[in-house]
Amino acid sequence: MKVNKRGILAFGAIAATSAIVLTGCASGDSGESGSGETESGGSLTVWVDAERVDALQGAADSYEEKTGVAVELVGKSVDTMKDDFIQQVPTGKGPDVVMGAHDWLGELSTNGVVSPIELGDSAADYLPVALQAATYEGTVYMLPYAVENIAVLRNADLVPEAATSFDDMIATGTFVVEQGAEGNPYHLYPFQTAFGAPVFGTDASGSYDPTDLQLGSEGGFAFADWLGAQGAAGTLNTDIDGEIAKQQFLDGTAAFWLTGPWNVGAAVDAGVNVAIDPVPSPTDAAASPFAGVKGFFVSSESENKVAANDFLVNYLGTEDVQLALFEAGNILPALTAAADTAASDPIIAGFQTVGADAVPMPAIPAMGSVWQYWGVAEAAIINGEDPQATWQKLVDDVTAAIQ
Repeated sequence: MKVNKRGILAFGAIAATSAIVLTGCASGDSGESGSGETESGGSLTVWVDAERVDALQGAADSYEEKTGVAVELVGKSVDTMKDDFIQQVPTGKGPDVVMGAHDWLGELSTNGVVSPIELGDSAADYLPVALQAATYEGTVYMLPYAVENIAVLRNADLVPEAATSFDDMIATGTFVVEQGAEGNPYHLYPFQTAFGAPVFGTDASGSYDPTDLQLGSEGGFAFADWLGAQGAAGTLNTDIDGEIAKQQFLDGTAAFWLTGPWNVGAAVDAGVNVAIDPVPSPTDAAASPFAGVKGFFVSSESENKVAANDFLVNYLGTEDVQLALFEAGNILPALTAAADTAASDPIIAGFQTVGADAVPMPAIPAMGSVWQYWGVAEAAIINGEDPQATWQKLVDDVTAAIQ
């Protein structure tokens, strides 16, 4: 399931607009976020991760200086932001713009709380996977700013060269990946895709098709057999949770660790000579991890949608702002120029290389029916249950849940 670059660019090929409608902010009545109208006649309220406020303040100030539209940045907890947004938008008390993750899109769209974004010609300036993730049912709803995916962290002092295949990695040094009693399909997904078994197929536009469940493909059952073999060999182990996997890499017990950029700092601080490698494939096909994309959404109830779109596309979609967000979170920027600049760091460059094969985590509502069964089935197979029968039950359970 490769990214369809041609189709993606078509999604964003909507004429951009630079006119600004100076009307009141939809969230002006919110006791939490309401900034009054400026004398120039308008304001925007933007909910952001509390740790990203400083990175965005310069863009907010510049926008107000140039347009007269005040931009109030409201720091929020990422744990509650999505639910608060869904609850407040219908009341007219939500923000004009909210920062969030692309896999919110299915829920946000179903609840009718987001509006399309017009990227215009700037659509071509984003990493293809970022633009695909920002698109739902053929329409762009998110201004992407960061792309996150897993890769293999290698202790270069223990193993100087990258592994050429999964078997080569296992033969060369100890490998750990987070699992746990209920499994962790997010971390195993690269291996599943290597067997030609994505969760869902895609339609002509490149969007995920909930009616095309690929878990039950021939490749899915081949992957199940492989899982069982790895469990029997001890390569995959449900006793290895996130903390155990981390500790084994940090203390040198494991030379390879399949994880994300969020764990690189701990490894570097522990004195590990870290290299970032692609996920070694157990087949001749590429092992494609999930990509998680972060960005900004415009409220469907904003009274200043054109200004919100303008602020996102022409201010938050600039290299300087995306690099400021990168410095705040150390996650690869979604804007290609900013990503290339950030990739002067070899760690970031490594994740960017792996991300070129990544696919967006499905944001469609049907994905919820997959998560509840997926990890448990994989854990059972790793622990010795019959791979074919267990995988078939997974497919049957997911199919019934979706229907």
